[in-house]
Amino acid sequence: MKALRIHEHGGPEVLRWEEVERPTPGPGQVLMKVLAVSINHLDLWVRRGMPGFPVGFPRVLGCDGTGEVVEAGEGVTAWRPGQRAVLEPGYLARLEPGPDGLPRADVSLAELEEAHEARVGGFDHLLADYEIRGEHSDGYDAEFVVLDERYLCPLPDGLDPVEAAAVPLAFLTAWGMIERAELTKDETVLVIGGASGVGSAAIQIARHLGAFVIATAGSEAKRALCTELGADAVVDHRDDAWPKEVKALTEGAGCEVVIEHVGPATWKGSMRSLARLGRLVTCGGTTGPEVAITLPHLFIKNQSVLGSTMGPASALPTILDRVARGIYRPVLDRAMPMAEAEAAHRLLEERGVSGKLVLVP
Repeated sequence: MKALRIHEHGGPEVLRWEEVERPTPGPGQVLMKVLAVSINHLDLWVRRGMPGFPVGFPRVLGCDGTGEVVEAGEGVTAWRPGQRAVLEPGYLARLEPGPDGLPRADVSLAELEEAHEARVGGFDHLLADYEIRGEHSDGYDAEFVVLDERYLCPLPDGLDPVEAAAVPLAFLTAWGMIERAELTKDETVLVIGGASGVGSAAIQIARHLGAFVIATAGSEAKRALCTELGADAVVDHRDDAWPKEVKALTEGAGCEVVIEHVGPATWKGSMRSLARLGRLVTCGGTTGPEVAITLPHLFIKNQSVLGSTMGPASALPTILDRVARGIYRPVLDRAMPMAEAEAAHRLLEERGVSGKLVLVP
């Protein structure tokens, strides 16, 4: 079989679609034929290299996707060949099997109970050993993958697996950010980069919640997409005056919540758009890792700047159900062969994408 791997950090040219050994499912595991995998900015960061984060080479990329069951390992009764599933982005390291494919012997019953409670209770992504496929371990950019059955979520009937591949990481991240902000239906939320994967998901989640949604986007087509997704107003973040537009839309008050994931390019405007007692939530920065905060503005206005990583696995079935019912929709820019991953990475880096790119083996 083939997999998309990197053997070193660098530009898109380091991606290799190459032959690897096909995996075999162990106890509690399932062999999946991969149907589609989305590209996330995390793939770009892992490929380029992140300061202080060592990546083991070779590394298979790909954080989330969809697949079809080929073979179920010993003890698996809930899955049978032919069933389709969404492949979850995150996992708890303590639950991963050891090198022999068997459950780890160094994990206590108390730790297993904590992990189970975290997944059911919706705070698994907050635990210290929470990791993401394609970053901390091999991901889904391959023709076949093996993973524990607990990380499969049934694909609702009628939901296209290519479109569904664009859902998990983006929607879970947006869901987690909106929960972190404690957004309510009577508040105004500003979604930065509303045509991106996380941004397009945040618009829809906030709109369904009943909030007033303002989005930013950098082109006419992307602003039209934000409106189509349910944004009540859209501003052009390439125009330096966009924070003034946001203030005008809120009668000078600003927004109670700002969903920020762009970083340095929009940060100053995001902070200027934040209301008194407002909460800015960030899940990263696609334009860089460092920003500046003017402290008097922060403490005089009693504002909060909050970090958010991913979202709870327990939310994924609800998200997929809403996608299947047409309440949410993944924004798929295009699907491309996995063999053309280099071109796909370049498109995302050059901001030539609205929504998500998906790779098909």
